[in-house]
Amino acid sequence: MTLQQIESFAAGAWIAPGEGARLIRSAVTGAPMAEAGNDALDTQAMLAYARNVGGPALRAMTFHDRARMLKALAVHLGRHKQAMYEISFATGATQSDHLIDIDGGIGTMFVFASKGRRELPDGHVYLDGDVEHLSRNGTFLGQHICTPLQGVAIHINAFNFPVWGMLEKLAPTLLAGVPAIVKPATASCYVTEMCVRLMLDSGLLPEGALQLVSGGLGDMLDRLDCQDVVSFTGSAWTATKLRSAPHIIQNSIRFVAEQDSLNASILGPDAMPGTPEFDLFVKEVSREMITKAGQKCTAIRRIIAPDAQVSAVIEVLSARLAKTAIGDPALETTRMGALVSGSQKRDVLEKVSILATEAERVFGDPDNFEVHGADANAGAFLPPMLFHCAAPDTAQRVHDTEAFGPVSTIMGYRDVDHAVALANKGQGSLVASVITRDAAVARQVALGAGAFHGRLYFNNRDSMAESTGHGSPLPHMVHGGPGRAGGGEEMGGVRGVMHYMQRTAIQGSPDILTAIGEKWVPGAAEIPAPAHPFNRPYGSLQIGETIHTAPRQVSTTDIEHFAAFTGDTFYAHMDEEAAAANPFFPGRVAHGYLLLSFAAGLFVEPDPGPVLANTGLDNLRFMKPVSPGDSIKVRLTVKKKTGRTEEYGEVRWHVTLTNQNDDLVAEYDLLTMNAH
Repeated sequence: MTLQQIESFAAGAWIAPGEGARLIRSAVTGAPMAEAGNDALDTQAMLAYARNVGGPALRAMTFHDRARMLKALAVHLGRHKQAMYEISFATGATQSDHLIDIDGGIGTMFVFASKGRRELPDGHVYLDGDVEHLSRNGTFLGQHICTPLQGVAIHINAFNFPVWGMLEKLAPTLLAGVPAIVKPATASCYVTEMCVRLMLDSGLLPEGALQLVSGGLGDMLDRLDCQDVVSFTGSAWTATKLRSAPHIIQNSIRFVAEQDSLNASILGPDAMPGTPEFDLFVKEVSREMITKAGQKCTAIRRIIAPDAQVSAVIEVLSARLAKTAIGDPALETTRMGALVSGSQKRDVLEKVSILATEAERVFGDPDNFEVHGADANAGAFLPPMLFHCAAPDTAQRVHDTEAFGPVSTIMGYRDVDHAVALANKGQGSLVASVITRDAAVARQVALGAGAFHGRLYFNNRDSMAESTGHGSPLPHMVHGGPGRAGGGEEMGGVRGVMHYMQRTAIQGSPDILTAIGEKWVPGAAEIPAPAHPFNRPYGSLQIGETIHTAPRQVSTTDIEHFAAFTGDTFYAHMDEEAAAANPFFPGRVAHGYLLLSFAAGLFVEPDPGPVLANTGLDNLRFMKPVSPGDSIKVRLTVKKKTGRTEEYGEVRWHVTLTNQNDDLVAEYDLLTMNAH
């Protein structure tokens, strides 16, 4: 049999397996199918290629450029996902599993592309938080900025999700402007290799932005420096070994870990048999046990139910698991495929024997189960196995030993505090789910278990039709957890991008901060507008471009007309005596929204022009009341520009209203869409 040669992509070239190559067997048949690895990879050349070629090319792009690149990559992968489906069956994954791994990975890229366009600037610097005033008169200010690290991100991924596991790290890394070297687990690296080839062949990535190690990393981690990041997914043992290496510690190299954990699902005390919540609980637990043959870092390992409901859960869950068709994952009738390898099967059986010292197996016999369309002994097949721990308070192994397969243990609790204590015995988990319709129970669990979990998933009859499931980390939300779960976070939208950027505090004058952040800071120089800015296209507007309007006096008649027209007859605008009794007002005052309307009348250019729409106001504040007889005038400044489409861009205007004494009356940001 000719073995498939799984190559690495290093320093711009594909490298075939060589000395030190590892044999890969089919999870379904156990037959040798491929080999991967080459101990002769030049790791220093790979790092240099990423740092000196890929990094500069990515950093030259704006966040929006990189977001558009991610979207294009996602579209390209979507056109070729069928090919990835076909080779993924050999990992033991079913078609339903492919949708989680391949479609889920592509979907994650789409989300980061969208968030990059909506939440990051069309520039090179991300502003983190508001300007800090460090001086009395505002001539010395502070601002936090984030800029891309000038190194490389090393992604070490687990075997269970060869596509999603790569793309959920790669998307925020590339969006940050940092090149990546991807090292998938060898057992399923042939799927990752196909995905990487598709991305590289697309021509959408800058040279040096992405490399692949199929096999071992060699001495690469020993060559990293303070600008590099290691992002790891896998076992706690491996993570500890890698992150505790002297070179990693001595150079303060960032290490982001997402580790396997003893995740729990709690059946709320209100979720009695016969309720939609009870049925939902059983469905969620069953799904988490059999999806990817239980090989998910978020899978439910501990089932926590009220003491009175344990027997009912065992009975109903066992009946549901008994209907699971195990077999060749390529068959449409198969509900659960094989584990990824024979060695993984052996590891699960070893862990099962440890769990059996504290819990009784109540469903599933690894020595007697049916497999459709494949040989149970030749392939890495196991049945779902359910254990019952009668003494969870004194047990240890059920709270610290994970069988990374279709295995879960049920235990009873006395009250909600006891359920929380059992969930927390995992000493840090990626996720815990709570199936309840009782908001008080949800709050009690959140306050008691939040510190031990990276995510809490609550579900009931009201949300279950649209919920995504206990075991589905979403790119919008953080994925990680404390303690045993690794103490790190992945994804989480822009939060995930920040892992690959450096937060720096900058201090200086308003002009300096404006130049660095490409966002006008009050107090910075104003650029006189050569013509009314509403008459000028998006591309010609400059940051800091400003107009000052003539004043307008506010009269009692104006206030009363506005009150009658809008129906806002609040006493502060209509009753002199009552208003004067209010410590905030000198007497009757103008409506705040009347002032905004007058302001618009002062600065708006009425003729048709590049301004297409007013899309909103941000950060509105009223600082000082305006009394009848006072005057207001407006300063309108181009604060920030953000490209949106080829036809138009968003302009953020800084608007201030001052009175006849130049006292600040109101301040806000105005958003408009302007044609190019």
